[in-house]
Amino acid sequence: MATMNTRARRVRTAGALAPAAAAVLLLGGCGGSSPGEAASGEPSAGSGLGGQAGPSADRPDGVNAPAATTFATVPGAPKDEGAQSATDGLVVHPSAAVPVLDRPGGRTVATLPAEQLGGPTWVPVVETSGGWRRVLLPSRPNRATGWISAATPGLRTAHTPYTVRIDLARRSLTLLESARPVGRWKVAVGGTRTPTPPGRTFVMASLAPAKQTPSPIVLPLGTHSATLDTFGGGPGTVALHGWPDRAVFGRAVTHGCVRVPADALRRLSSVPLGTLVLING
Repeated sequence: MATMNTRARRVRTAGALAPAAAAVLLLGGCGGSSPGEAASGEPSAGSGLGGQAGPSADRPDGVNAPAATTFATVPGAPKDEGAQSATDGLVVHPSAAVPVLDRPGGRTVATLPAEQLGGPTWVPVVETSGGWRRVLLPSRPNRATGWISAATPGLRTAHTPYTVRIDLARRSLTLLESARPVGRWKVAVGGTRTPTPPGRTFVMASLAPAKQTPSPIVLPLGTHSATLDTFGGGPGTVALHGWPDRAVFGRAVTHGCVRVPADALRRLSSVPLGTLVLING
C-alpha cells in the first residue's frame, strides 16, 4: 500500500496547479440559470473561447488526426462500455503526443497530447491487451476511449489509490482511497434539462483562477454536457468546483457541473490527475 501511495504523490507532483492563465478557460457559465445562459461567476471549462478547436498540440510525424483535448471531437473513438467499473488505478502520461488507435494495432483516430489546459495529461487505463492500453479520452463524444502502445517512448505510468463516485439520484459524492470511503458529501448536480452526464470519466486538470470566483480551485473532468454545446462560450467541459451558498448542496440546479462543499474541494484537490470518476445516473 505504501508503494501505491508513493506513486500517487508522484502523479500529483506532475499535475500541480496549472498556470493562472489556464484558469481563464474555466470562468463562465456552468451554472443554475436557464439552459443556454451563463450563470454569473460560475466556473466552467473553456469560457470565452467560442468555437475554437482549442490549443494546438504537437502531433507525431505523418499522423493527420485531431489532438484529443477537451476542445476536440474524436468521431472514430470506441465508446467505453464499463460505465461504473472501477480500475486498479493505473494512469499514464505521454511525454510527447502519441497516436491513439481505435483498436490494438488498428487505425489512428487521434493523438493524445502531453498537456491539457496548461498541465500534464494523465489519463486512466481501463483495459489492457498485450502491449496495448485502452485509456479514457478527454474529448467528445462522452465516454470516448482509444488504444495506445505501452511501448511508446517516454510513456510514464503511475497508480492512484483514489476513486471518486458521484450518485446523481442521491446528489452525493464519495471519495474512496484503496476502495474504502474516506469522505462523503452532499453536492449540487445538473438540473433536469441540463443533467450531469453519467459514466466513467477522470480528473483532467487542476486550475486556480487568477481572479476571484466562487471557487478557489476548479477540477475539470474528461466529460462534457450532453445537452449544451457550450458553457459561456467554451466547450462545455464539466467540472468539480466549490460554491459559497451551502443551500445548493443536495439539489439539481447546475448546467452539468458538480458543486461541492469547501472541505470536499480541499480533499478532491489533492487527488492525482487521471483519478477515475464514476458518475452514476
